[in-house]
Amino acid sequence: MDLENESFHDSGAIMVEGATLHCWKHGGHGTETYLEVVENSCNTGFVNLGLRLGKEKLFSYIRNFGFGEKTGIELSGESSGILFDVDQIGDLETATTAFGQGVAVTAIQQVVAVSAAINGGILYKPYIVKSINDPETNQVILQTEEKIVRKVISEETSSKVRYALESVVARGTGHNAYIPNYRVGGKTGTAQKAENGSYLTGNYITSFIGFLPANDPKIVIYVAVDNAKGVTQYGGTVAAPIAKNILLSAIPILGIEEQEGEIEKEFVYLDKTYSVVPDVTGMELKDAMKNLKSFKVEYEGTGTVTYQSPKAGIKIADGETIRLYLNEK
Repeated sequence: MDLENESFHDSGAIMVEGATLHCWKHGGHGTETYLEVVENSCNTGFVNLGLRLGKEKLFSYIRNFGFGEKTGIELSGESSGILFDVDQIGDLETATTAFGQGVAVTAIQQVVAVSAAINGGILYKPYIVKSINDPETNQVILQTEEKIVRKVISEETSSKVRYALESVVARGTGHNAYIPNYRVGGKTGTAQKAENGSYLTGNYITSFIGFLPANDPKIVIYVAVDNAKGVTQYGGTVAAPIAKNILLSAIPILGIEEQEGEIEKEFVYLDKTYSVVPDVTGMELKDAMKNLKSFKVEYEGTGTVTYQSPKAGIKIADGETIRLYLNEK
């Protein structure tokens, strides 16, 4: 499939075996590429993809990514989750599964599966403890060994997944997880909760799974919020900002450097906008101020600019402060 050249028309609903399945956006998204289907988290587009794959191939991928079985992580009470029996389902169950309804998975399964999707296609066994060390000598007593479970997808496919998920953050429903100067990928989730065999009204688990850098992932995090109050219950509005703050904290801890080549963010109403800081060193103050009109400027000294903070070339929010230090020639 060509993500950027093949398209699908979302009218807001799709009929499958007599049942009407709705997109979250009333009236639909109109004609969109399949990359935009992912960006927009378009239910009907995912239904179309699931039906194109067919139930055998769809469920083969689902199980190969580890869903429906325990990961074997060293925690008691792990669940294998709930999946349909592929031999007993039709197009309707295939369609709902394609956008995540009618199935139950665990958080650790989500992290393991997404890690495989973005790391080149290799599913690893997860673990909690990396090593046990002597408290006095710090000598390693027990070291957890890397264990490959299986190869799930090719490196080429994994690269396309990373690109699509970075695009979700830059252009789609994950925009609240965007971090300037860093390449963040991710996917939002909004799962309607069920009770006694029927779905509850206005009661959702909102989630976001994110990673960075999108071109060479070092960290994956999964945030889920159960029945958030006082907000519109979407993964992009509830969970994505939380994930962003966690990723911001992880950047200095992991020593992750700024990246180039990120997908340019498309801004929506009420979004912060960002601009690249220009190089104004060597300029007279009046010329520097003209070049920095998107920002607040504080300065010390007279003459020409000898130093600026933040440095040139990075993105910061419009309206933030840039400090200039000037000296006479």
